[in-house]
Amino acid sequence: MIEDGTGLFTIGELARATGLTVRTIRYWSDEGALPPVARSSGGYRLYDAASAARLELIRTLRELGLGLHDVRRVLAGEASVAEVAAAHVAALDVQMRSLKVTRAVLSTVARRGSSAEEMTLMNKLARLSAAERQRIVEDFVEEMLHGLDTMDPEIRERMRGTAADLPEDPTPEQVDAWVELAEMLQDPEFRAQMRKAAEFNAADRGPDAPTGESLWFVKRLVELAGRAREQGIAPEAPEAEAVLRDLFRDADPAAVLERMETAFDARLARYRELMSIVKDQPAPPHTEDFTWVVTALRARTGQGSF
Repeated sequence: MIEDGTGLFTIGELARATGLTVRTIRYWSDEGALPPVARSSGGYRLYDAASAARLELIRTLRELGLGLHDVRRVLAGEASVAEVAAAHVAALDVQMRSLKVTRAVLSTVARRGSSAEEMTLMNKLARLSAAERQRIVEDFVEEMLHGLDTMDPEIRERMRGTAADLPEDPTPEQVDAWVELAEMLQDPEFRAQMRKAAEFNAADRGPDAPTGESLWFVKRLVELAGRAREQGIAPEAPEAEAVLRDLFRDADPAAVLERMETAFDARLARYRELMSIVKDQPAPPHTEDFTWVVTALRARTGQGSF
């Protein structure tokens, strides 16, 4: 406090009292957060006890990470501390999530030994907003379903409910899976394959087919093929024909094989696996059952019937 009876402080005295540097206090004063209450005869800035209390509030808000713009709004009464704090929490959440994604991307790059080009692509895809990621999925689903009014309604709803978003704290494996999945969903060849599978589903359904019939067929396939595998029946063995006949009746094996290969090939299996990784769900089971049926069909292609 200067010895002139005014009870005012110089910047140096404020610095000694608060432990802040003169340079910091002067900067905050220049930015309008701590205006001086007066000037000395020599032109030096002077502050009062209220200024010291204001300085402590500025320091607290700055230590919490608020910018000077928000600090000035609080000090001017334009926003409450609670309002600014809530906005800052939301901003921190975004920043923390971005840092977590960055960490996951770098961990993936380190593990895979990725090239600079691959790392750039991974970072770009991983940093897409949740809305942008969902839009990739929605565009994919819309193309798959467009105009297929006879498609099994339950399958349609499952596809429309598809979501593939990274969690708040993604693992390197989830980032890796999302990048591969995003590239797959935008690949014209994969989209054409999925569209073909959807068209087969729509074409194979009769006008009076019950909802969920497609899923019932999948369950039936898993049941029969799984039982055959447990019994040690090879797909090429004569005993496998009874399983195929139970599943497909007297359909042409070549036509059935085309549909099965479209809907249950390795790339489709990889798609389902990636979705499970991103969603942190168990890997889809029964891949061996579908493989068994496809192998059995291949062994009988050209026979005309089962």
